[in-house]
Amino acid sequence: MADATSPSIAPRAARRFAYRWLVSPLAILAGLLAWEALSRTVNPIFLPSPALTWQAARELWDDGTLASSIVASARRILIGWGLGLVVGIPVGILMGYSRWVRRVFEPYIEFFRFVPPIAFVSLAIIWMGPGESSKVSLIFYTTVFIVILNMIAGVLSIDALRLRAAASLGAGPLRIVTTVLVPSTVPYMVTGARLAMGNSFLTIVSAEMVAAQVGLGALIWSARNFARTEWVFVGIIVLGLLGFVFDRVLRFATGRLLRRYGVAV
Repeated sequence: MADATSPSIAPRAARRFAYRWLVSPLAILAGLLAWEALSRTVNPIFLPSPALTWQAARELWDDGTLASSIVASARRILIGWGLGLVVGIPVGILMGYSRWVRRVFEPYIEFFRFVPPIAFVSLAIIWMGPGESSKVSLIFYTTVFIVILNMIAGVLSIDALRLRAAASLGAGPLRIVTTVLVPSTVPYMVTGARLAMGNSFLTIVSAEMVAAQVGLGALIWSARNFARTEWVFVGIIVLGLLGFVFDRVLRFATGRLLRRYGVAV
């Protein structure tokens, strides 16, 4: 029996292996080859080659600029994003649970969520100075509304019968929140956190370009003064890789959280 099934199992295993381990590396290699081919047709000031970009990355790493920029940007993103979750999750649950609270705060949420963080860069510097507080506050601003809206949607999606059943069994408001609302809204919490993380990366670049001496956004902006286009490419690539790593770590952590609450991932 094993010999009869082996020919059919082997091709499937090979296809799974190729899909998991070969497709993405080959796609990246194809992109690098296309980049190299295009860079040979234009001036390096417009499109530096992969080799020139790699050389610039090594130079920036050796003098400590790249490492300090990564640490500074990552720290600002994590602090602002974390504060957005800490504030946004309970506020969103409260707004979803209480119609009165939702009607009080909804006009402000609906107004400010359409104002981009870059519009507040100047005010953040005036109010808080050019230090860390202004940049963290901008990331918090871009995070908190996304989390709040996802949590409101999660609470409103809960079947009203579950809430009435919990109340009929003697559960008070706090008990309903901890035993019904929070477990039921975990998928929305995860989605809001991932979306907010992506927006945090959008905000950090604009914030650091205007008011920062260290950071990936500041590195990209300073490249203009030295006409070093390859520095811009280094900053962009590192931002993408950093976001990829953060998202994978977040997916791993939230996957465990979802499985804990019985949600399929």
